[in-house]
Amino acid sequence: MYKIMLADDESIVIDALKYIIEQTFGDTCETAYAKTGRSVIELAQEFRPDIAIMDIQMPGINGIEAIREIQTFNPSTIFIVISAYDRFDYAKQAIDLGVLEYITKPVSREKVEAVVKKAIALSDSRREKRRNDLRIKEKLEIVVPFVESGLIYSLLFGDNDKVTIDKYRDLLSLGDPYAYVCVLEAGEVEGERVGNEVGSGVKLDDKYDTIREAMKSLLGCIVGPIMSNRIILIVPGKNAEIHYGERTLLIERVRNKMHEFYEEFDMVLRVGVGRIKGWQNLGESYREALQALRIDMGAVSHADDLDIGPRWEVDYPIDLEREIFGTLERGDISKTADRVREFWNWMMTNHAGEENNIRIKVIDFIIRAEYVAYQKGSEAYRFDSRQDYLDNLCKDSMEELQLWFIDRMSEAARKVNRKKADSLKSPIVKAVEYIRANYTKDLSLDDVAKMVNVTPYYFSKLFKSEEGINFLDYLTTLRIDAARSILSGDEYSVKEVGAMVGYQDPNYFSRIFKKNTGLTPTEYKEKSNLNDM
Repeated sequence: MYKIMLADDESIVIDALKYIIEQTFGDTCETAYAKTGRSVIELAQEFRPDIAIMDIQMPGINGIEAIREIQTFNPSTIFIVISAYDRFDYAKQAIDLGVLEYITKPVSREKVEAVVKKAIALSDSRREKRRNDLRIKEKLEIVVPFVESGLIYSLLFGDNDKVTIDKYRDLLSLGDPYAYVCVLEAGEVEGERVGNEVGSGVKLDDKYDTIREAMKSLLGCIVGPIMSNRIILIVPGKNAEIHYGERTLLIERVRNKMHEFYEEFDMVLRVGVGRIKGWQNLGESYREALQALRIDMGAVSHADDLDIGPRWEVDYPIDLEREIFGTLERGDISKTADRVREFWNWMMTNHAGEENNIRIKVIDFIIRAEYVAYQKGSEAYRFDSRQDYLDNLCKDSMEELQLWFIDRMSEAARKVNRKKADSLKSPIVKAVEYIRANYTKDLSLDDVAKMVNVTPYYFSKLFKSEEGINFLDYLTTLRIDAARSILSGDEYSVKEVGAMVGYQDPNYFSRIFKKNTGLTPTEYKEKSNLNDM
């Protein structure tokens, strides 16, 4: 159904237009009409037309002014102007207002039909676009919370991989270089602690959608899912520091919102706020927000007010230190070495002559780096692995100390990288490497499956899928190919060759060999020697 509004001060024109529309378009169109500019505007407010056919000259407010007014409250209406005046200034004003057609009277039936069909087609196109926009919006409403949750988990509980975080930020259009974490907690304040976490978590779940939209509107933040009785918020920021006035305003706004929630939901909500950080360091902001909640029982607790967390001297390159250990945890050997050189240069520039302090900092970094390597790498800890450290640390030459420093930090990154490379290998890649190295031994599917820590059933299925052949056939082919190579020479007997490729029973070896080659080992050996003559 299309609503068409007719506006003309001549009844004969309205009747003619109404007749043409009803005869051509039938029940698909509903018409209404008015004869003055004011009544046209009032009709448009009530009727909400899809299409309006307007005369320019009407008593009171003219057609151009009426169009302007109608567009303020119903911008989707499609306008067609019919005028007895073929004046350029009227036509230009109509075009500027986005009018579909400007037609001069008298107008033929064919022209009216054509222009109304054109308007209906445009209306259909706009309706379809609105439907598509709503479908996209609906899908985004479903998808965005999952993307936001994914970013929060990656930042606070995942491996903090920069590539992954940047992808999430790109999906959510988060271009600001900094952010801080707020932890919203529901609970009943019981003296110096929060109680009834479970019951409060249930109530929080019931009001989650309302709280989510309210906090997004208030802070422009991304909102995580409910975890127990808490919701994590991440608020993007343009600057590396929040000034006193901004902090004061933030606390006041959040405090007022928590009071509103209490009045509306009869539920106590408190917020801990961490300091603003780079995206890679939001784990620190999260821990500060939690600590703020534990230290102070107020509605809003900010880490800066409570002086929470470590402090560094003004010129200490904490961001560079964080970057060193960030690249190390990712196993990036080259970047770790480059950043360590930068840190060494900072020490030599800013603390020249403080050699003992530099040595202490070097061993501090190395021990921390090795802890990361042991945690994320595959090498076992050895008590005697550092027996030469004191000798290296006490070298007279600072140049030698620098090289040792870079070497130890790079080695820690290398161990992490090696573990990452190993973890990227599928169990079957590892299994094939193991089989090729040990096929001469008594190997069973269960043995190899256990070696790669996969159940025999799954291993068998995975092996066939990746190699295109089952485990036993693969092992047999490997052994027979090796036997062929050895039998081509004249150094070993058939029995010895069988044992060398994993078959201790000579008769079984002969049967398997013939099944795969069509010849017994003896026949194959004789044929090979004959060909060599």
